[in-house]
Amino acid sequence: MDNVVITGSARGLGLAMAKEFRKNSYSVVLSDINEKNLEQAKSELESLPGSGKVLAFRCDVTDLNDLEALWQKSAQELGEIDLWINNAGVNQPMVPLWELKKEEIELLINIDLKGAMFGSKVAISHMKDQGHGQVYCIEGFGADNATQLGLTAYGSAKKGVQYMVTGLAKELEKTNTPVQVGRLNPGIMITDFITHPLGKDGTMELSDSTKKVYNILGDKPDVVAEFLVKGMIRNVSAKKQNDYVAWLTKRKAMWRFMTAAFNKRNFFEE
Repeated sequence: MDNVVITGSARGLGLAMAKEFRKNSYSVVLSDINEKNLEQAKSELESLPGSGKVLAFRCDVTDLNDLEALWQKSAQELGEIDLWINNAGVNQPMVPLWELKKEEIELLINIDLKGAMFGSKVAISHMKDQGHGQVYCIEGFGADNATQLGLTAYGSAKKGVQYMVTGLAKELEKTNTPVQVGRLNPGIMITDFITHPLGKDGTMELSDSTKKVYNILGDKPDVVAEFLVKGMIRNVSAKKQNDYVAWLTKRKAMWRFMTAAFNKRNFFEE
């Protein structure tokens, strides 16, 4: 039986992917910094049919020691970890870079970029010793060099994640390390992520133009998660280095815009 660890999996895409892995008989390790949400997610996952174990451990991805403890606890219960997904991330307030507070920039970079680096470091170090494993990171807006008002800090972090995974793939190849890394591109998902900057309470009001784009390109996390998980499971046997699983491709986005007049959707209705 295969085992997967997912950071930031108490809700949103992380939890949706956990549900898909459970459907595919994986043992799943949930992790999140919010213990209340984590326990709720564990109960929800355990209520679904599946033959694998469900574990949950609190983890702050900005703390290397926390991530090391997450691996140790998971491996102690499951033996080996086949998949590790650096999913934890936060959005930024949609204001120009110069209007962000120092603490806001630091928090976003620490979670979205440094958290992915720390998680990859821990997972690869141990997967190298166990002789196999795959690490995936979440790509996002900015990785394709797109720019938008209010997303410069977030986009910079996600561009950094893209470069990190590409660089890691080369390092793993050149050192003949039996571990693969890959990127997941979920596109735009309609979750609290887009309206709760930096993962905090309170709601960020989206402009009408932003809502229009999100209604055209956005999807619910369960739809995206099914696609991404299938892609990762395929690569467990294929072992492709620098794997790229993209839900919202350029072709799909173009088709969505072309057919928007006939496919009316409104994710923001009261």
